[in-house]
Amino acid sequence: MSDEARSAPRRLPSTTDASREARDVRRARLREDGFVIDALCGEAAELDPEKLAGSIEGFIGYARIPLGVAGPVRIQGRHAAGDFLVPLATTEGTLVASLQHAFNVINRCGGANAGCSRQLVGRAPCFEFADLAIAMQVAEWLPAQFAAMQEAAAATSRFCRLQGQKISVLGNTVYLMLEYTTGDAAGQNMVTLATQAVCRLLLPAMPAQPVSWLLESALSGDKRSSAQAFLGARGRNASAEIVIPSRTVNRYWRADAAAMVRCWDQAVAGAAQTGAVGLQANVANGLAALFIACGQDVACVSEATTSITRFEIKGDGDLYASVTLPNLIIGTVGGGTFLPTARESLGLIGCQGSGTAAKFAEICAVVALAGELSLIGAMASGAFADAHASGGRKGRGTGDG
Repeated sequence: MSDEARSAPRRLPSTTDASREARDVRRARLREDGFVIDALCGEAAELDPEKLAGSIEGFIGYARIPLGVAGPVRIQGRHAAGDFLVPLATTEGTLVASLQHAFNVINRCGGANAGCSRQLVGRAPCFEFADLAIAMQVAEWLPAQFAAMQEAAAATSRFCRLQGQKISVLGNTVYLMLEYTTGDAAGQNMVTLATQAVCRLLLPAMPAQPVSWLLESALSGDKRSSAQAFLGARGRNASAEIVIPSRTVNRYWRADAAAMVRCWDQAVAGAAQTGAVGLQANVANGLAALFIACGQDVACVSEATTSITRFEIKGDGDLYASVTLPNLIIGTVGGGTFLPTARESLGLIGCQGSGTAAKFAEICAVVALAGELSLIGAMASGAFADAHASGGRKGRGTGDG
């Protein structure tokens, strides 16, 4: 479904209405708007186990995680433009409601700006030699091999293309960072196979043979929070921003812009004491829920937390907020996106198939921005604990809460 066809979707029943009736109305509304949600509602036939080969071993069934929908949220992005209903799979009470609250603020301000600027996915082999002199010789030889390396990588995939290399020498070891584009796929397996082909090309031709070598040296930052993303690119780089009038801040959070900024400054000082990489409140919450819903590699949330959030007071007293995620390993093809619930979730946001990964990245950035606004607003207003006490208690009505 195109953005234009759903430019103003109807509001669904309140996210805090946990009744069977509200669930049924949400399902009916989504179906009336043309969305397919049979798998999400548990009404579709199960996949044949054979189709899961390559995705799971020792298969017995599925871990069912509740999935809710927040939105619509208005996005004015380079790739994502319109109003979006966002699927979120989580067991954390208050998460969907908190994002909905921030979405309402974003909509009142005319929508969030968003942009996805680039994509690069890295693999970093390393080669150990007998001594430093040989390592230096190999490092000086490598740049001239780049064109051949590009050909070897391209032969492994229709979409994987080697874009750049960075070479460093650490004693007798040469580290080679290879950076690829991978189309609309997250590309983790794709770049592994391409790098293997590159290494097979290089090894026999090296001026000297290595004592040992590794296909991945951990320099790439794969599934680890590191500063690597700020130095170049790791996955997709996406940002979102919003300007919120001071009266709107007060209306929705019972705090002023100065209180929000002061809260953020204190949080930054706290994060600095921990040696945190990146400065963000909790982008992992919303991203993990969105990743699970949309068939992404959830472990890559650890990388996505390498991000920067900003809160500032503008000259007229309004609040400026932004989130930059330079480290989004996401895809709209391949990986777990073929699963029925993932396909339907991606369908809710118009991100099924090729040509939509940049759009998905911008939606991720707006979800992260909403989460940051919600958390800092709750902290600044003193409502953080109360919200979790009222909305996040488990097992209410079962005797387990």
